[in-house]
Amino acid sequence: MNQNNNRPRAGMLYEQSTVINVSKTGRIISSAAGASLVYLAIAGMKESPFKNIGRLLVGGYLLYRGLSGNCPITAAIDDEQRPRHARAVNIRTSMIVKRPRGEVYAYWRQLNNLPNFMAHLHDVEVVDSKHSHWTIKLAGNVTLEWDAEITEDKPGEELAWRSTEGAAIANAGKVRFRDAEGEATEILVTFTYRPPAGFMGAGLARLMNPAFAQLVRHDINRFKQHLEAFPKADNTAHG
Repeated sequence: MNQNNNRPRAGMLYEQSTVINVSKTGRIISSAAGASLVYLAIAGMKESPFKNIGRLLVGGYLLYRGLSGNCPITAAIDDEQRPRHARAVNIRTSMIVKRPRGEVYAYWRQLNNLPNFMAHLHDVEVVDSKHSHWTIKLAGNVTLEWDAEITEDKPGEELAWRSTEGAAIANAGKVRFRDAEGEATEILVTFTYRPPAGFMGAGLARLMNPAFAQLVRHDINRFKQHLEAFPKADNTAHG
């Protein structure tokens, strides 16, 4: 006889709502996606109340999942029923920055400038010409770190990087720089990430991916505003 079956229990709902069953990486992903969805819902509530109520509910659930470390849905699903891998997600966006192409490339190439406009990126420590160490920090003092390497560097034209082996969230990015009218630059950004094995099913992924796409677009818009605000002589300075 299994002695565990004889123990007093508070009930399945209580047990599933109090256990910490979300990894550190999962909490970071959920917090970022939840915050983004809540922001989108509030911003768009006047235009489409019904659609944005759904976003608000999903965003609130993801925030709870990230901040508490508990996922009742995960607790209710057997391990054997969960997909082992979530699909890689590709996010693409573009924008015109009113700066010459060489200046835009030079600012981005200095990787420790990136936290100036990437909202959740806390620090990028440049190790050498190709390698760097990245840290993101979210609500609840939850942090995640990984190492990255530059895989392609064509000055003034293209810059690509990827996380190195062992990163909790495998990710990669590429930025292309093109001349635009009026001494401006068009930047074309591609960002790819793959959550760790067993982290989430396809349904939750579909809810979270638009939130991450919005985060990337928001950061690119901040990059545009940040760089255009500098006097030309100072636009590669830190901070």
